[in-house]
Amino acid sequence: MKPGIHPAYGPVVFRDRAADFAFLTRSTATSDKTVEWEDGNTYPVVDVEISSASHPFYTGTARVLDTAGRVERFERRYGARTPGARRAADSERGDR
Repeated sequence: MKPGIHPAYGPVVFRDRAADFAFLTRSTATSDKTVEWEDGNTYPVVDVEISSASHPFYTGTARVLDTAGRVERFERRYGARTPGARRAADSERGDR
């Protein structure tokens, strides 16, 4: 790597306060806050809003969206077009 153009790459603790979860990794992210890690060393700490410990997809608490219900609500609100009506409207405009 060319010296002097890349940010410093070193150990950083990422902490998810919502899940009370932290992990030590290497990153170019920086912070003025520090934390003492399990090994007795002090590292910069970056607080994150969500991590694998609190994300619904990884924790198994993800909700399934009711897409069929959303489509039906859209059709009720804006009117459902039958396939024949769509072809007739397209042919009137010259689309095929």
